[in-house]
Amino acid sequence: MPAAGPRALDSAHQSLDRTSPTMLPRFLLPTLLLATPALSLQEEQPPTPAATSQEEAQQPGWTASSLKLRLDAAARWLRDQQEPNSGYYGDKNRGQVETTAWVLRALAECPRHYQHQDGPFISLAIDFLTRHQSSDGSIRDWGTSGAAIRAQTMHAVIALEHFGDEALVKHLERAHAYLGDWDPGVLLGPIYADTEQTRARVTKLLAAGGEDGSWNGPRGPVIETARAMIELSRIYEVVRPRATTTAAARALPAFGEADRMETLGSMTRGALFLIMAGEGSKKGQWGAPDKPDAGISAMVLAALQSLPAPRPAGVQGAIDAGLDWLVSLQNEDGSIHDGKLANYITSASVMALAASREDRHRAALPAARDFLVRLQADEGEGYSEGDLYYGGIGYGGDEKPDLSNLQMALEALAASGLEQDHEAFKRAVKFLERCQNRSESNDTERSVDGQVIVPGNDGGSAYAPGDSPAGFTTLSDGRKVPRSYGSMTYALLKGFIFAGLPRDDPRMQAAWEWVREHYTLDVNPGFEEAPDPAAAYQGLFYYFHTMARALDLYGVETITDKTGQPHAWRRELAGRLVAMQSPEDGSWVNHNAPRWWEGNPVLATSYALLTLGAALPPQSK
Repeated sequence: MPAAGPRALDSAHQSLDRTSPTMLPRFLLPTLLLATPALSLQEEQPPTPAATSQEEAQQPGWTASSLKLRLDAAARWLRDQQEPNSGYYGDKNRGQVETTAWVLRALAECPRHYQHQDGPFISLAIDFLTRHQSSDGSIRDWGTSGAAIRAQTMHAVIALEHFGDEALVKHLERAHAYLGDWDPGVLLGPIYADTEQTRARVTKLLAAGGEDGSWNGPRGPVIETARAMIELSRIYEVVRPRATTTAAARALPAFGEADRMETLGSMTRGALFLIMAGEGSKKGQWGAPDKPDAGISAMVLAALQSLPAPRPAGVQGAIDAGLDWLVSLQNEDGSIHDGKLANYITSASVMALAASREDRHRAALPAARDFLVRLQADEGEGYSEGDLYYGGIGYGGDEKPDLSNLQMALEALAASGLEQDHEAFKRAVKFLERCQNRSESNDTERSVDGQVIVPGNDGGSAYAPGDSPAGFTTLSDGRKVPRSYGSMTYALLKGFIFAGLPRDDPRMQAAWEWVREHYTLDVNPGFEEAPDPAAAYQGLFYYFHTMARALDLYGVETITDKTGQPHAWRRELAGRLVAMQSPEDGSWVNHNAPRWWEGNPVLATSYALLTLGAALPPQSK
């Protein structure tokens, strides 16, 4: 149950009801309220814990990262309150129009900035409001009378103006005509600055919230949770760390091909580094001192098992202890995590446990597999094949599926023994198609900040339907195409393979052509136009790992690049990593781009070992 009392929460929310003297122009609320950068919908994040940036200002009890996680939890709680058939939020004993409007505002203003295409939890709620528009233009619950009609219409207008859909324009025009001259500032609330008082407000609001992500108060838990989300989301926008431009990146060291013996020696040195890091050798757990992290630990345990058996006794002992610990973290719903990134950590744990031959470890797989299947955006959550994110999987509760999350889950499902003809793999194909720049099979067309985004035709992949951190290419007619890039194109290839597509399938062939034409071990290709010189090095070890797994699954030993040069990819990739390994302690680290924890040698070394395990050259004849 929520921990807040009505008085405490109402006091914390006084500012949301404060009248603003500013008269905002009609139809400009999305521009003024939302801080979403143009054509930057999501951000790729490889499977790592929610790290706290060194640039984040600290506050007792919370950071910008932990605040974002609390907002995600609140969004999950709100989505669970939706009536699945009618689409409204709240209960029949309270005003459904006003409650639904508050929830839509909260979901649009939160760090995820949900929009109409993100799923039925938004689209059905918008449809509910527009269905409740009367002939006079007001938007209200049936049977409402007097001043309540105007109040409900004001709430509905403010909510709908967060969504830039052309289909809503006529509804908004009629509603504004009904309202006449009015001041939305009465309901908008303040804009915050990063001050000590603002941070104290966050501490107070977080303390008033419940463990389930909700808040309570005089207006009931749904509206009070939405109000808390709006206030905290605005504060998050001013306290979150900002991206900084990196100094000029340094070229990676020269390398040659590595044979099997050299690769195994490198892997052994890397494994010993991991065993010596933290509590690894004692408990099979890694993370901050006295605070093991399930995500990092699962990655390390999978990496250690990439070293062929028989392994040194200390390595095997750490593996067994760590896998026992992961099993102990399994929740009643089958997930395996420590409170965050449910999909990524469960998927990483499944892959670590599946690599074990011990029955006590593998016994956790069926329930974890079923949990991952339930995470998929499908008919069970009200999605249909026409929805943008149908078939995808996100971090676990944020309702923003992406290819990085999906490929991780698909590999875990395959490792758990899920049959290749299972519906989860079939549904995933639709999402994979919408990530691929191949207009013959990608039906995505979306509008963001007035820009129309459509698929291209180079065969590579973006991060999510219509979204790419590598940027966008502008067509002659002004439409935008998300740029394909290396790590996600290899992820696409993996996904198609897990779904059972044959090599001669046109979608597979298009992805393979992109891989062949962009083969490189120097950068994550596709970021050539990025203004940050380090962009092509961000997630470099993630790129190497995804590349190795995809090529190993594809089943070729040689790639011929666009110049006609053949590459023995296993030996070359192994040689690249051997050249990057620290001669002092056997670790790896991303010196050019520490983003996504690749500046952490434990995680970077785990990626390197997983890569070498997948790319391990064959025995010399």
